[in-house]
Amino acid sequence: MRRTLSIALVSLASLDDDSVHAIHVRELARSLARPADGEEHTVHVYGRRQNTTARGRTRIAPGATLHMLEAGPADRLREEDQLAVLGEFTDALRRRWSGAHRPDVVHAHGWIGGLAACAVARELGIPFVQSYHGLAAGERRLGREVHPARMRLETAVGRGADAVIAAHTGEANALARMGVPRNTIAVRPYGVDGEQFTQIGPAMPRSDRPRLVTVARDLEDGGVATAIRALVHVPEAELAIAGGPAREELENDPAVHRLTLLAKELHVADRVIFLGRVQRKALPKLYRTARLTLCLAPAQPAPMVALESMACGVPVMSTAVGHNADSVLDGITGMHVPAGRPVQIGRAIRRLLAEETTLSSWAIAAADRAHSRYSWTRVANETLRSYDKILPVVEEEPVALSREDEEELLEALAS
Repeated sequence: MRRTLSIALVSLASLDDDSVHAIHVRELARSLARPADGEEHTVHVYGRRQNTTARGRTRIAPGATLHMLEAGPADRLREEDQLAVLGEFTDALRRRWSGAHRPDVVHAHGWIGGLAACAVARELGIPFVQSYHGLAAGERRLGREVHPARMRLETAVGRGADAVIAAHTGEANALARMGVPRNTIAVRPYGVDGEQFTQIGPAMPRSDRPRLVTVARDLEDGGVATAIRALVHVPEAELAIAGGPAREELENDPAVHRLTLLAKELHVADRVIFLGRVQRKALPKLYRTARLTLCLAPAQPAPMVALESMACGVPVMSTAVGHNADSVLDGITGMHVPAGRPVQIGRAIRRLLAEETTLSSWAIAAADRAHSRYSWTRVANETLRSYDKILPVVEEEPVALSREDEEELLEALAS
C-alpha cells in the first residue's frame, strides 16, 4: 500500500491561464490529491507572484494548495527576466522546504522552475522529478527565439533529476538524444477533463454543411493554412477556425488578414468561418458541431485539441508529431496525414465524409480512448508510480505479538 506523500509541484510559468502548461499543473495537483483506492496525498504547488492582487495561498482542491512566493516584481516576466529573479525564488523554496514544509518528492514543471527546484532538492536530499512542457530544440525548429543557454540548462536539469517525465514518445526520444539517461525517462501524457468534454451536451449553431474544425493558439503554425488549402478538395464542407484574437478584433489581425486573402484566392472564403479566440468552457460546444477535427501543424501541435475533440466523440485528422502521434490512433480514432500536403489531405477528408460507418466507429473509439487512457485519474496514478520508483524504501515496523498469540506460537513450535 502506498504511503501518504507530501508532493511539491514547482513552476515559474503563469498558472492562472488556459495554456497547456497551466492546465496540466492545476489538474495534476487536483488529481494527485484526490483520494484514489483509499490513498490521500498532500500537494503544494509553488509559483511566483505575478500580480499584486494574487493571494499568497489559494486552495486549488481538497488537499491541494497553491503558494505564490515573492521573487522579483509582481508582474509577468520574460524568460531572461525570470532567470534574473531565479535566486530569490530558489531562496524562497529553500526556506519553505528546510522546515516543516519539507516535501517527500519535488516535481518541477518547465526548465526555469527546474533550475530552482533541482538545486534545493539536491541540497536537501529530496527526490527530484522534472517535466519540461516543450524543449528548446522544438522551439528553434519553429523559428522562435530561445534563451542561448536554454538547451544546455535543460540538459543539466534532466541529468540532475532522479526521474524525467516526457509528455509523449517524441519528447522522450529528444531527451535521450540530449544525453538524459534513458532509464530515468518515462512517458506520462497530458490528460483531458472528462466531465467538461463529453459527447452529450449543447452545441453551437451551424449550417447544413459537414463541418471541419481546427483550433489553434497560433494561427500561423502552418496547420491552419494547410486546412484552408485542403478545403478546395472538399467542396461540400465548411471549415470553422478557432484561435487568434477575440472575435471583435479579427479584422485588425495580420494573421487573419493573410488567411482570409488565401481563402479568397482559393475561392473558399464563403466556407471559412473565423471564430476568433473561443473560451475554453465553450470549446465542447464547438467540437460537437464537427464531423472531423483537423490538427495539421507540422511541428509542436497543441496536444489538448486532439484529446478534447476525441473526448467529445469527434475523430481527429492529425500530423503524426508530438503528443498527437501517441494519442490519435491511425485508422481507429482518426487518421495520420503528412504535414503540408493539402491535396492529399483534402481528398482523404472527402473520402471519409462519404463513409458514415467509418466515421461513426472512429467517433466511438475516440471517445472511449480519451476518457480511459487520458483521464486525469490515470495520468495522476502513472505519475505517482514514477515517484514511487525514486522514493526511499520505508521498512515496516514489526508487529508485536499479543501474549495469547505468543503462547499459541510457542505451543505450535513445541508440538
